Amino acid sequence: MLRSLNAGGRGGAFVPPAALVRRHRAWTDAAFRAALTAVALLVIVLVASMLVQLVIAAMPAIRRFGAAFLWTRRWDPVHDVFGAVTFAYGTVASSLLALLLAVPVSLGAAVYLAELAPPAVSTVLSFVIELLASIPSVILGLWGIFVMAPWLRRVVEPGLAAVFGWLPLFSGPAYGIGLLAGGMILAIMLLPIISSVSREVIRAVPQSQREAAYALGATRWEMIRRAVLPYGRTGLIGAVILGLGRALGETLAVTMVIGNRPQVSASLFQPAYTIAAALANEFSEASTDMYVSALIELATVLFVISLLVNAVARWLVWRVGAAPRGTL
Repeated sequence: MLRSLNAGGRGGAFVPPAALVRRHRAWTDAAFRAALTAVALLVIVLVASMLVQLVIAAMPAIRRFGAAFLWTRRWDPVHDVFGAVTFAYGTVASSLLALLLAVPVSLGAAVYLAELAPPAVSTVLSFVIELLASIPSVILGLWGIFVMAPWLRRVVEPGLAAVFGWLPLFSGPAYGIGLLAGGMILAIMLLPIISSVSREVIRAVPQSQREAAYALGATRWEMIRRAVLPYGRTGLIGAVILGLGRALGETLAVTMVIGNRPQVSASLFQPAYTIAAALANEFSEASTDMYVSALIELATVLFVISLLVNAVARWLVWRVGAAPRGTL
């Protein structure tokens, strides 16, 4: 006759084996839930502690410049006058330009590889696209300096100026090195990320969606546009936001081709400066405490921008996921 070991001796109450199993499972489930909760809270604590440490280190600059740091254009280490707006502009403008260039190409490649390409072609091209993500950013930066920048200066920028020169975006002299070059090098770096994630999202769409569209008389393009893409829109938006997060924090390749001039200009041909590039270029040369504090406050601004972008992304994914399926 089985007795429970925790019943307190031979006279303890009889506990069926099934009850012992249920009790053991309940305890392990509770322990597993507590462990995962602790890990999730650890991530939040880590992010919060990073933000707190950045704010503490940047406090001298915060006290001196206040909120004006966010809209001041002047960056003068000699006179200890610092402002973040030129760097924030370069970061946001280059990232948005990269998305504008990379998203159509990436989604087109993902649709072709997932829906149209033969299996052998899809396998080879997928491998090549994913291989692009393994290229070190310094190699892309060198390629940008010696190949892409001369091509932009001699061919692309003069052509854009000749056709669209009446627009502020394409005005001014063609340098080759500037915001357009930074956006293009970022777009190349985003292509494998967005296309790979988008391809997997499209492949995860149930086959019943495609068959239902064909049963209603849709062509292949109509099936993709009306059945596949709307079904996977949440994942596609997530792929784009993942690429945007990479673009905001990219440093070396952008530093080598964007020109590194702290200015706000409407022309894509003009040099610009990103927050990550400023931190990489100037942190080792900061000779005063205020200079170091201003650079750390720049890092804090980039940190907050990244958090806001991810928060907006989560909101967009929630809104898109809550919308009825079948509309894009």
